[in-house]
Parts: sequence; C-alpha cells; structure tokens
Amino acid sequence: MQLSRRLLLGTAAATAALPVRRVRAQDKTTIKIGVLNDQSGPYRDTGGRSSYYCAQQAVAEFQAQGFSVDVIIADHQNKPDIGAGIARQWYDRDGVDVILDVPTSSVALAIAGVAREKDKAYLNIGAATADLTGKQCAPCIVHWSYDTYMLAKSTGGATVRSGGDSWYFITADYAFGHQLQEQTTRFVTAAGGKVLGSSAYPFPGTTDFSSFLLQAQASGAKVLGLCNAGADTVNSIKQAKEFGLQARIAAMLMFITDVHALGLDVAQGLTLTESFYWDLNDRTRAFTERVKPRTPNNWPNMIHAGCYASTLHYLKAVTQIGVANAKQSGAAVVAAMKAMPTDDDAFGKGRIREDGMAMFPSYLFQVKTPAESKGPWDFYKQVSSYGPDEAWRPLAEGGCAFIKT
Repeated sequence: MQLSRRLLLGTAAATAALPVRRVRAQDKTTIKIGVLNDQSGPYRDTGGRSSYYCAQQAVAEFQAQGFSVDVIIADHQNKPDIGAGIARQWYDRDGVDVILDVPTSSVALAIAGVAREKDKAYLNIGAATADLTGKQCAPCIVHWSYDTYMLAKSTGGATVRSGGDSWYFITADYAFGHQLQEQTTRFVTAAGGKVLGSSAYPFPGTTDFSSFLLQAQASGAKVLGLCNAGADTVNSIKQAKEFGLQARIAAMLMFITDVHALGLDVAQGLTLTESFYWDLNDRTRAFTERVKPRTPNNWPNMIHAGCYASTLHYLKAVTQIGVANAKQSGAAVVAAMKAMPTDDDAFGKGRIREDGMAMFPSYLFQVKTPAESKGPWDFYKQVSSYGPDEAWRPLAEGGCAFIKT
C-alpha cells in the first residue's frame, strides 16, 4: 500500500525517539512487538513511553529461550487513519507480530479491523471501548486493564449510592466518550438517579472547558461526570476548581498519573477506578520498584501495568505454541493466552475470558488529602473492590459474534 508523507514522517519521528534494535521482517526467530500509542498529545503520560518501558520490562524478565524479542514504538497522534496506516505497515512490511496498547477508542477500533483482516494479535490496553469484546470482538484480540462498562459500574454506581443522584456530563466527542456517557447513564438511572444534560467537546485539541463548565453549573446537577481522560481530565478538573463549581466531580476515567499532574491540593477527595495501584500489595510494589528507574517521574498506572502483564502472558503463549505458529496466526496465540491462567506481579492471578476480556478485580479509590499522604505517589485509599465476575460486563450481554452463550 502507499503511505502518506505525513504518516511516514510521523512514524519515523516516533520510532527514532527511542533506541530500537532493527531486525529483518523475514527473521523467523524473532517475535516483534509494536507499542502504538500517543507520544505527544493528551494521553502521552497515561501511556506514552512508559508503556514501551513496561513492555520492555516484561521482555527482560521473561528471558525467552530459542527466540529473540524486539520492541518498537510509534505515535498514532490519536488519529484512526494514521493508526491504521502504521498497523498495516508494521504487519505487512516490518514483521510486527503483535500490536500493544493503542489508547483512543476510535484508533483502537481501526487497529482491531486491521488485526482481524490479517489474523494478527492485538493486545488492547489503553482504549476503553467495550466494543472490543462486544460487537467488534475477534479471536485475535485481547482487552486488558479496564473498559467503559467497568468504569461506569464502579465509579458511576458508587457516586449515585453516596447521594450523587443528578448528573451533567462533559464528554469527549468520539467513540470512547459517548460510550462511557451512555453506560454511566445506564447505571445512574438504574440506581434512581437522573441526567440533567451533557456537552460534547471536540477531541483532540480542546483545552478551554469554561463554556461547558458554565452549562454544567447552570443545570444545577449535583455531579459533574467527566467522560474524558488524560490531559483533558486534568484541565477539566483544574478549571472546575477555578470556577468554584459546586458540583461533585466524578472522573469516569482517571489515572494516578493524572492525580500527580493535578497535585493533592486539587485532586483530594476525588473517586476513581483502577485495576492496578502500585501500593496495593507486595507484588505491585515489587513491580513498581523494577520499572521506576526507567520512569522515575511517571509511576505506573493500569495502562502501563497492562502493557507489562499482557506482554509477559503473550510471550508465555508464544513459547507454548512455538514462534512459527505465533507468527502465522494471531488467533492461535490468543487462543493459547486464553487457555492458560494469567499470573504476574501487576495484577496477580487471573484469566482471559472467551471474548478476550482479561478478568481481574477492579478497585474504587479515593484520593488522599495532603495530610494523609506519607510519601511520593502515596495518593490512594481503597474504598471498595469488585471481583472479576462483578467488575466486567457479563459474557452473554456483550454480543461477541464468535461466542456461543
């Protein structure tokens, strides 16, 4: 296929930013992993280079026998056409065997289409859309760490139960934002709450949320639901505080990296859901200590942890079925991933369900006050948790076409 000059330059710039060991596409003893995410936009801290480093950490720990592993990276700029173009180039020309991460749901759905067409493995970590295990599912796709259903159920449900029964949404105007608003609305209304209004803003590129915040304030809603992520969430919360917004803020997708960007003076009291926290137990602390030297100013969140854990489990599956089979069929290696229980220091023991959903507990956290925090990145106190079968959408409700329920 022909690629645009913009795409070629963007890909070259992204991959040149990090040291990469080049191998020939026809090298049959090398598994090649492509980390595809936002390196320069609103999701650069929630994923970005830290995702690459965490995938590298998994490779270093795995110590593959009989084959080598190469990890490359590129910036999809949050644009589906650029993401799909890179994916095709990687799969067709560069010998990439699996694509990893891919925040921004519109880009993720485009990558899923390419992976499905070419029977190549795609391990989604950074995109939240539940469609990847629903109507856009495929035997070659795994979805790790979180999705819109889990976030809506945990944060949305808890907020209504604690008195937040009227909502106004500010929503990123693309697949992720609309799906998260739709699913949160479902849980809010099921719990007896109501939605008073919403505003969708252009994504990416919006930095001034003042007009949307004024509409939320005028609605009289008790809760401002932020259906966005990364720098957009950070900017929305900062500006809401500056405006003196009285509504309680429900950050529907927020990461520890966002809390760090806000500071505890601003973020204290916020509730959020993650499936990983560095201080959750001895294993999560050990994992964090191993990756901190590479990311000292950006401690791991659930995206970074998911890139580590999914890479590790993928390599175990490659070892089981053999490099040749893994390179031949993404569906085959994903089937092997599903057949084996997962076990790693980031998420502990778990499994991958038939539809590709990685099944782990999720945790509702409240951000500590400055007085409660005892050290760097000591930001969360656990409010509640959901077991794997509680956290995720029931298999029968997803509508995944190749699953018979």
